[in-house]
Amino acid sequence: MVVLILVGGLVYWAFQPSSLNPMADARAAEAMALVQTHRAHQAPTLRQAITDRVQTLAKRGQGVKLGEWRVERDRGDVYLVKIFVREQGTRTWFEQEYLWRVDLDKRSVVALTLPAADLMPTERDGPTLADQKPLSP
Repeated sequence: MVVLILVGGLVYWAFQPSSLNPMADARAAEAMALVQTHRAHQAPTLRQAITDRVQTLAKRGQGVKLGEWRVERDRGDVYLVKIFVREQGTRTWFEQEYLWRVDLDKRSVVALTLPAADLMPTERDGPTLADQKPLSP
């Protein structure tokens, strides 16, 4: 019985879609890393900004559930990276979708939803990683 479960788990892991296992596609993993490490408005990274929000809500006693980071190919070297955060409202739960488009050729990260845009630095915060030019020799 245990052997069947282990074999089934290995088969599932090997054949799961790349959106469930971004490490199966190196470019998808790179896109996710670009989003997670991108500078945020009020935190060092976008990943930290989302973690901070979840921890703040939990400290207030508000119900909150952090989903899993997901990535999927949009077209070519353009990927969509998203994460959902479920928050408890006064009467019901609601879901915040954080969604970014990542162009690996341009090394750009663009917010596609309002919650994601709220985390991104504004122009007055200075240049982002995608805006910085390499130093010339």
